[in-house]
Amino acid sequence: MENQSSISEFILRGISQSPEQQQLLFGIFLCMYLVTLTGNILIILAIRSDPRLHTPMYFFLANLSFVDIGLTSSTVTKMLVNVQTQHHTISYAGCLTQMYFFLMFGDLDSFFLAVMAYDRYVAICRPLYYSTVMGPQVCALLLALCWVLTHAVALTHTLLMARLSFCVTGEIAHFFCDITPVLKLSCSDTHINKLMVFALGGTVLIVPFICIVISYIHIVLAILRVRTPGAGGKAFSTCSSHLCVVCVFYGTLFSAYLCPASVASEEKDIAAAAVYTVVTPMLNPFIYSLRNKDMKGALKRLLSHRRILSS
Repeated sequence: MENQSSISEFILRGISQSPEQQQLLFGIFLCMYLVTLTGNILIILAIRSDPRLHTPMYFFLANLSFVDIGLTSSTVTKMLVNVQTQHHTISYAGCLTQMYFFLMFGDLDSFFLAVMAYDRYVAICRPLYYSTVMGPQVCALLLALCWVLTHAVALTHTLLMARLSFCVTGEIAHFFCDITPVLKLSCSDTHINKLMVFALGGTVLIVPFICIVISYIHIVLAILRVRTPGAGGKAFSTCSSHLCVVCVFYGTLFSAYLCPASVASEEKDIAAAAVYTVVTPMLNPFIYSLRNKDMKGALKRLLSHRRILSS
């Protein structure tokens, strides 16, 4: 029996094993990846170039766009390379590295959405204290706290995975190195790993989600108390984009990780993972740009400025 030091690579099954479907999926995922890169980079550039968007809400939106780029790049690029080269393998070290970055960026998405919900809560429910509560130092502290916590969680899972033994080079039933499919290949006792997946994974998903729900409960109650006609709708319109992203992100994430074992399947898990690692990061720039007048204006000014420079 070989231990993990002699296992040099794993085989990634991918999304489909049919050659015809692989080429079709390659084109689809490549287009979505390029759209994701372009959209999120434009969001970052628009926020950075427009002084009117130098506020806490857009500061965290720019960071969310950066994280979306990292989340998609950490999973999709390897899959695209494997399909193009027809070499469906990933090294042992590469698998652990991919797992670390996937977990870190995925958890950061969850934490940033919670911080953005808190920002909207303070802006609507405590407007007089907004500049104090969400000052530059507080925003920097929240950003640093998110990075430190997600780094610790991702590193914990990766180190626990590195201590396991893998008897043979196995096939990972996924298109990237997610925790659960890799654990199925181990011939070691994975009890601690599964316990930490349940404890830490549940925490980084449930706690931010609860914070978002509590924030929006207070926001809705505050809006219902507003007596000025149209003021409540205007206040809630600033939250609509964020709320759409939250629903898409957590809907697919919960279906993938919190679904009962009797309902879950490999195909369903792969489809859900494709949605929250590719589709959601691609849709986020469209949601924020189409439903936000300030962002639409900033993007128009950015693109017009680029056209003037190019001409």
